[in-house]
Amino acid sequence: MGALHHLKHWLDLLAGVGLAWRDAARARRTFVVTPTASDLVVRPPAADRSAAPVTIPLGAKLPDALQRSARGGFVVLELPPDRVVRRQLTLPAQARAFLGGIVQNQIDRLSPWKSDQASYGFAVQPGEAGAGLAVTVLIASRAAMEASREAAAEAGLVVDRIVARDGSDAGLAAIPLWSRTADGSATMLRRARLAAGAAVLAIVGLTVGVSVWAVMSADAASAEGEALGARIKTLQRQALAPAGAALPAGSPERVWAWKAGAPSAVVLLEALSFALPESAYLTEFTLQGTTVRLVGQATDAPALIQQLERSGHVAAVRFFAPTTRAADGTRFRFHIEARVQPRLELAAR
Repeated sequence: MGALHHLKHWLDLLAGVGLAWRDAARARRTFVVTPTASDLVVRPPAADRSAAPVTIPLGAKLPDALQRSARGGFVVLELPPDRVVRRQLTLPAQARAFLGGIVQNQIDRLSPWKSDQASYGFAVQPGEAGAGLAVTVLIASRAAMEASREAAAEAGLVVDRIVARDGSDAGLAAIPLWSRTADGSATMLRRARLAAGAAVLAIVGLTVGVSVWAVMSADAASAEGEALGARIKTLQRQALAPAGAALPAGSPERVWAWKAGAPSAVVLLEALSFALPESAYLTEFTLQGTTVRLVGQATDAPALIQQLERSGHVAAVRFFAPTTRAADGTRFRFHIEARVQPRLELAAR
């Protein structure tokens, strides 16, 4: 229940902000309607300087263009002073925070109509020095206000607010007596709350949808990446595998391919013995797959690299360990590594 209460309160705040924003946006184009005994006077927004006030008889329709313009604006019905009762109160300055309750408690005494038959509004002006607050209360009959609203509706206008002025004080601002937002606050707030809730649900749904799509896309991308990685590894194994590895086991073709691709230690050792000079000799000879390692001594170790490559049996010849001077001081101990050329390539030369 606590969570639902907080959610409802939060939605009410959003709805209130939305209604206030809507009214503020519409109030930028305010149409003022003043009823008389036989006419309605409509004053377009002050920003529309080219438009002059329009006067129509009661029961007549406004021009279509003006009606369409008013639908997007804010319509204020201003009661003339002869339809409003004015009352004056003088209250102490300390009563400012309680003015609403004080005026409401005294409305029966101030109004010529019963409290349920009247609408009122008030404005506060500072009184003379030491006199407290001067409160002006304007009261109008609800029946008269309803009749003015109906006359505006017949002309094609929906009234958003009804105000009145004190005819004896031209400097006093218009005092609100009725507001369509306040009169239908419960219904409007409920509709606005539903709209806010729907908007929040739509945003949440969109967020969840985008999140699910992102997760699914990430999973799909990961699966594609794994499949691509597996394919690359397969291609690498096929590229590094010896010739004929894909042939059936035990077939003559596979045996011949293995024989042609595998190096021969006897042939390689014989070829290296011719490639190495007489001043060099080997102490270690290691053949692992297609890699051969030679360890020995020679008077000119760097020259061995070029001599071995010229043999044609090995390639990518390099030192895999530092070359050091031997104990006799005239020779150098070398450590050479090379890649053995396939015998099939050698036979084709």
